[in-house]
Amino acid sequence: MTTAALDAELSPRAHHLPAAGVVVLATALLAGLPGILGGTGLLVAVAVLQLGLVVAWVVATGIRGFLGSLVLGLAAAAGADAALLLPDRARLDQLVVVLGLAFLAAVAHQMTRPTPRLYLVASLAGVLLLVCCVCSLSVLLMIGRTDGGTRVAVTTALVVGAALVAGHLVDLVLPRPRIAAGVPRGLTGLLVGVLAAVVVALLRRGGADLGAAMTAVTSGAVLGMVAGLMGVGASYVVVERAQRGWALPVVQAALPLAAAAPAAYALALHAGS
Repeated sequence: MTTAALDAELSPRAHHLPAAGVVVLATALLAGLPGILGGTGLLVAVAVLQLGLVVAWVVATGIRGFLGSLVLGLAAAAGADAALLLPDRARLDQLVVVLGLAFLAAVAHQMTRPTPRLYLVASLAGVLLLVCCVCSLSVLLMIGRTDGGTRVAVTTALVVGAALVAGHLVDLVLPRPRIAAGVPRGLTGLLVGVLAAVVVALLRRGGADLGAAMTAVTSGAVLGMVAGLMGVGASYVVVERAQRGWALPVVQAALPLAAAAPAAYALALHAGS
């Protein structure tokens, strides 16, 4: 890390509080709209998150080829949503077509940029990571098509939201022991986040059946750990960019949700089998 980056380091409050606030908003969106509008509400919530992530990621990371990166991210999001909604029997492997076409388009986009093509490899990597994340968010739509329907998607949002908010609040006051030098995230916050996820999963499961309780504990722990680790990864981006504004908190909220969606879908299939 350069001296300039250290001088521009955000305060713990600026690092954690805006992100926690955006997580609350994203969780309310994913939990509220499906409860009101069912599957349509889930689609709207996912689309809003995808739009926010695309714009925030391109703005926050400084990807070269700004307009083209926005178009690629939005096109990948729309293609992934369509691939998982339009077929009567949608499967996750249908996302391979979207990912493959997006990869080719991203390479062509970066190669055709005007010279000098600065940061071509970094920009290409950033676009491809963005494409993977918006496609992962689309998996929430598949969760809505499982036996549990939108309730499972809502539970996923609440569990992940609880893990992220708890992690941010703990790391605001006690980022110990540090996971990495210069990153205000600690092991205590990660573990408390997992615990919060387990508690929410148990509350959502309800009932006194031991088997159901164990399933809830396992699901909560897995989703809490996945979301927590991706939340720590998003903090690396914040430390590197060290800029105030709306974009980085959106990235901190959306990336963990994207990472948790495929895990939640796998857990939903296992619970329904």
